[in-house]
Amino acid sequence: MRVLERVEEGGCGVIGVISSIPIRGRFLLRPLVQMHNRGNGKGGGIAAVGLSAKQLGVSQRVLEDYYLLQIAYLDPSIRRKLESEFIEPYMRIEHFEKLPTLEDYKSLGLEVKPPEVWRYFVRVDEDVLKKFAKERDMETVSQRDVEDEFIYRNSFALNKKYYASADSKKAFVLSHGRNMLVLKIVGYAEQVIKYYMLEDLEAHVWIGHQRYPTKGKVWHPGGSHPFIGLNDALVHNGDFANYFSIAEYLKQREIYPLFLTDTEVAALYWDLLTRIYKYPLEYAIEAIAPTTERDFTMLPEEKKKIYRAIQATHIHGSPDGPWFFIIARNNAEESVFQLIGITDTSMLRPQVFALQEGDVKIGIIASERQAIDAMLEELSRYDGRFRPMADHYWYARGGSYTDGGAFIYTLDEHGNLTCTDKFGKRITVEASTPLIESNCEERASGDASCLEEQVSEEVFSKLDAMELFRLFSEKVRVWSLKEVVSFIESLEEYGKKGDYEKVKAIDLLTLLIDRRYPSKLKRSYLIPSFERAIYRILDEVPPIGTESKSMFRRIDWSSRKNLVKPTWINSVLVIDAYDFPPEGDDGVCYLLDEACRLGWRRFIAYNFRGQRNFGAGLIARDGVRIDVYGRVGDCLAAFADGPD
Repeated sequence: MRVLERVEEGGCGVIGVISSIPIRGRFLLRPLVQMHNRGNGKGGGIAAVGLSAKQLGVSQRVLEDYYLLQIAYLDPSIRRKLESEFIEPYMRIEHFEKLPTLEDYKSLGLEVKPPEVWRYFVRVDEDVLKKFAKERDMETVSQRDVEDEFIYRNSFALNKKYYASADSKKAFVLSHGRNMLVLKIVGYAEQVIKYYMLEDLEAHVWIGHQRYPTKGKVWHPGGSHPFIGLNDALVHNGDFANYFSIAEYLKQREIYPLFLTDTEVAALYWDLLTRIYKYPLEYAIEAIAPTTERDFTMLPEEKKKIYRAIQATHIHGSPDGPWFFIIARNNAEESVFQLIGITDTSMLRPQVFALQEGDVKIGIIASERQAIDAMLEELSRYDGRFRPMADHYWYARGGSYTDGGAFIYTLDEHGNLTCTDKFGKRITVEASTPLIESNCEERASGDASCLEEQVSEEVFSKLDAMELFRLFSEKVRVWSLKEVVSFIESLEEYGKKGDYEKVKAIDLLTLLIDRRYPSKLKRSYLIPSFERAIYRILDEVPPIGTESKSMFRRIDWSSRKNLVKPTWINSVLVIDAYDFPPEGDDGVCYLLDEACRLGWRRFIAYNFRGQRNFGAGLIARDGVRIDVYGRVGDCLAAFADGPD
C-alpha cells in the first residue's frame, strides 16, 4: 500500500498589528494557532516594537536611546567569551539580563530546545565610534548614523564567527535595534510567546510568522523569521525565484547574507534602501515592487521619470516570484512606529489589511481575514474599546498605480494612528455617531419608530423576513445601539419559540449581515451583534441523539461520534464548529462529508474560528444546502460540486 504524504500549505501564516495603546503578547496566540496549517513546527518567530520601559527594567530614555541587543546562545558556555569579544571592548552596558523561560520546553511540544537569550541595552563608546568613522570614511556622517552602522557591522562579525562558520553554530544576534526585540525558534510562533513567557509583554507593534524559511538549510533557529535590518523586523510569505541575483546585488554593496534564506536578503535589501540610501518609503517600495505595464503608463509624468531611474538602478535587487512582506519598524528619526505591508506585483500570496477606529485605533495585516478577526475578538473580550470586527478590510494589488500595492500604518509619539498607501493617500473609515442611549423618550409620542412598537411579537409574526428587514433598515437610521440590541433580544426570544420562528429569525439576521443599509452606527458594531444572536439561537437547538419534535439537531466536537442518519422529523443538521481543530483528520470538513454520506441534505454550520476546507471537494448534487456563519478559514467549498 502506498502511503501519501501530507501536502504542506502553499504559504506562510503571518500577522502584524499596530495599536494606539500597548497590547499584550497573549493576543497573538489565537490568530497564530488558527494559522497552524501554514506552519509545520520547523520555524516560528515574533517581533515587538514600542515596548514598555518598566517591564524591561530600564528608564524610558534608555529604552529609546540605547540599542536593545538580544543574543541567542545555542551554547550558553560561550557567553562570557562572546561578551568579551564583541560587547565589552566597544560598548557600555546600561542593563543586561537573561530572558526567563519555561523550565520544560517539551511541555509545549517542542522538539528542539530554544536558545538561551540574553538582552543587553548598549551604546557604543565615543572613542570607538571616532576610530570606526575614520576607518570607513564616515566622518561627515551624523554620529547616530555612524553608531547604527557600527552596531550593524558588529552583529555581522558576531554572526559570522559564531553562527555562519563551518565548524559549529553557537550563537547569533536576534535583534539589535532601538525599542524593539525579536525572538524565534524551531517551532510554532505561539510557542515562542509561551516559552519566553511573553503573554504579558506590552508593545505597540507586533508581528508573527509561522513556517520554516525558504532557501538554504531551513531547520535552524537562525533561519526562522523575522529577520532584521537595524530598526526593522521583516516577515515574508513566499519564495523568491531570484534569491541568488539579490544576494549578488547585495554583495556588490558589501552586504553579505549569512543565514542563506530569501527572507534574510529581503530584510537586508530593505535596510539598504531605507537606512543606507535613506529613500522615502515610496521610493523604497518602488525599488522592491516596481510599477510596470499599464500601471506605469497611468502614472503622472513626474513619477514616471523618478520610477524609471529607480527601476534602472534596482531592478536586479527586486524580488521575483510569489511574496509579500510585513515590516515592523521603529522609525526613530521621525519618532514614529510603523507597520508596513507590501504585496508582490503578481498577487501570488494573500494579504489582507484591516483598520478599526474609535476610542483606540488598531491596524492589522495578515494572511487571512479570519486571523484578523480572531485577534480583534480576543482584544474585545479583554477591552471593550476594541470591537470584534474591523471597520474596513481590503486587499492590495502590487505595483498598482492607484495605491501602489502597499500600505503604511504610522503611530506617532502622541498616540495618533494613521494609515496611508504608497503614495501617501490617507485610508479612512466610515464615521459613527457616539453610542448614545435610547432616545425613544425624546421623540414625539405618536412617532411609529419608537422601539416598543417595532419589536413586539405581533410585528414579528405578521411580517416575513424580507419585510422585517425593510422595516429594520428604515428604523436603524435613527436607532441607537441600545435600541438595536433591544430589537435583537426580542428577535432572539421570538426565534426560540419554534422551528418556524427560528427559521424566520435566522433569515432576518442573515439579511442584516449580508445586506448594506444606511445607519448612524458602524457595521463593526452591528454585524457582531447579529452574529452572536444567530449563535445563541442555534445554541438552543436540541443536541443530536435527543428526543424532540424540532426538525433541527445540533452536533459539536463533543458529540461528533453520535452522528446518525436523518429522520423525517429531524432534517436540518446544525454544526457547531467552535471546538473542532483548524485542520487534520478530525476537522469539521470530514464531519460534513460523513453527514452527507449518511443522507443529511440541509446544514447550518456556525461558530467557526479559522477552520478551513469546509465543504472543499464535496460532491453533492441532490439538493444539498449549507449555510455558514463565522470566521471560516481558507478554501471554503473549494472544488465543491453541487451544494448551495
